[in-house]
Amino acid sequence: MAEVDVQAESSAEALRRFMRRVLDDLGALERMLDEGLLESGVHRIGAEQELCLVDRDSEPAPINMEVLEACGEPWLKPELGRFNLEINLDPLTLEGDCLSRMERQLVERLERVRAISRGLGAEVVLTGILPTLAKDDLGLESMTPLPRYRVLNDALRRLRGREFQFRLKGIDELAVSHETAMLEACNTSFQVHLQVDADEFARLYNVAQLVAAPVLAAAANSPLLFGKRLWRETRIALFQLSIDTRLPTGHLREQTPRVHFGRGWLERSALEIFRADIARFRALLAIEIDEDPFADLDAGRAPKLTALQLFNGTVYRWNRPCYGVVDGRAHLRIENRVLPAGPTPLDEVANAAFWIGLMKGVVEEFGDITGAIPFDRVAESFLAAARLGLSSQLAWPGRDPVPAAELILRRLLPLAREGLAALGLDEADREGYLGVIEQRVRCGRTGAQWQLESLAAFGERGTRGERMAALTAAMVARARDNAPVHGWTPAKLEEAGGWARHYAKLAQVMTTELFTVNQDELVDVVASLMEWEHIRHVPVEDNEHRLVGLVTHRDLLRLLGRRKDDADPTPVSEVMTRDPITARPDTPTLEALRLMREHDVGCLPIVDGPKLVGIVTEHDFLEVAGQLLEEQLGALS
Repeated sequence: MAEVDVQAESSAEALRRFMRRVLDDLGALERMLDEGLLESGVHRIGAEQELCLVDRDSEPAPINMEVLEACGEPWLKPELGRFNLEINLDPLTLEGDCLSRMERQLVERLERVRAISRGLGAEVVLTGILPTLAKDDLGLESMTPLPRYRVLNDALRRLRGREFQFRLKGIDELAVSHETAMLEACNTSFQVHLQVDADEFARLYNVAQLVAAPVLAAAANSPLLFGKRLWRETRIALFQLSIDTRLPTGHLREQTPRVHFGRGWLERSALEIFRADIARFRALLAIEIDEDPFADLDAGRAPKLTALQLFNGTVYRWNRPCYGVVDGRAHLRIENRVLPAGPTPLDEVANAAFWIGLMKGVVEEFGDITGAIPFDRVAESFLAAARLGLSSQLAWPGRDPVPAAELILRRLLPLAREGLAALGLDEADREGYLGVIEQRVRCGRTGAQWQLESLAAFGERGTRGERMAALTAAMVARARDNAPVHGWTPAKLEEAGGWARHYAKLAQVMTTELFTVNQDELVDVVASLMEWEHIRHVPVEDNEHRLVGLVTHRDLLRLLGRRKDDADPTPVSEVMTRDPITARPDTPTLEALRLMREHDVGCLPIVDGPKLVGIVTEHDFLEVAGQLLEEQLGALS
């Protein structure tokens, strides 16, 4: 996507022409496979590092274009969100000290981006999902201002025909809808590429599917979204739902999402995957391509297969086949999209070492694994690992489901060590990186677990925004010396930088756990809510969660003053204040205080469009004032 200029509007005719090119490319690839024209006997690794940019308050910093311009290096690329970037690493032959060389290059390029970002008032964070991201950060104004991203968004919306919806349950539950595909921008990954021979592609691809679950369980680093504790690797569910173009049907029709794990074992070659995806998914984008892959083949040149690569880039398998050309030689790669970004380069390369070692070790032990375990059990394990990380139960050939940590320590780490040794990697690299995985699993502290433990230690102190900022600031601080996450100390609330940074807008202050009533309900229910929950304001909403009124403690007192019969079933609609004064999540806190004083109200319902999303009350501001007094008086003592 980042390398092509798509058409601003892809007409039906343009899409048909483009798909003609895709089919031509697929035919050329089939010929290359038949004639043995793909590079063999060489194994290379490469990686793409996605990252987040945050400002001094640990909030998303939409400055990726400024950083790109200041850097000027071809290895730095834009991503969908203006607060994201991607670093591309050079491909390395899989031998000797290639893993430590990969880490060194990653650290060097990250330091370059960090230095530029700091000069612009920002920092770099490596995490699967940035804790401080809010829904307000995901509007079209936060999309990287390049035509290809707007075209992709428009194409996804056109296919879906309605807003994107996301519902997920973990410790907490989150249900949100969004009008754009910008939810995808929440995800950041460390994508590892492994070049393989064409004749071994199917066997190795199946192994990549088998080992995805334990590798993910050991690497989980995305437990939070919008402050909610969801899956250990929430990124897996979020990515699938953020660009899901499927619509519900009236019958039990099977539809594959554009982000998916797969439907079965690969039997012969990568062609099966490309054919299946072309059969199941429509083209999202079109470009004009003046290439003839068959003419290139006849002339002895490796074709670019641009159309096939672009189409493949809009279908997001967690293990994805990739075609490429290096030094005039065409090859196939398996792209591991499972791994989240972070927490440090050392952790990431350790994850890559574990995956690569298993790829070789499993093949050495099992050969063709398709008869050793049903595919459905492997797919089920992948989802279990995403949900529960190291606490999951995972399937493995010849075994009943076993705790992930036990499987990794007793069975898979020895296999990975044997695999890396068979590939000829240096002992220092093998033991160093797999030692990181071993210690991480033994103490049970993945990046996800570190975030959840830190959050639990905060308790109820601070606002949700302050807690998320403290986590983010702690990630930045702990990652500076590239120490692995299993040795990190918990985050401290004070690392958020003080309360003043995190009360600037209502989204940081408002209460989102709401007690509401419907306008047709009995008003006595409101009185009971106020008594039980010790609250003085109850919003009234309709069945679509649209705010239609507000009942206050004073409203109930007035009702009691004129009520003649205690048995009178008065509806809420007769008591509520219609069209109450409201604010938006991005309303500045000082503006909210002015509104409350000006209109003499004790609360402000917070709405996003017509829908109720939160509330802020006098009590909330009293708590802020209390913190301010403690800080100021404490400074004087």
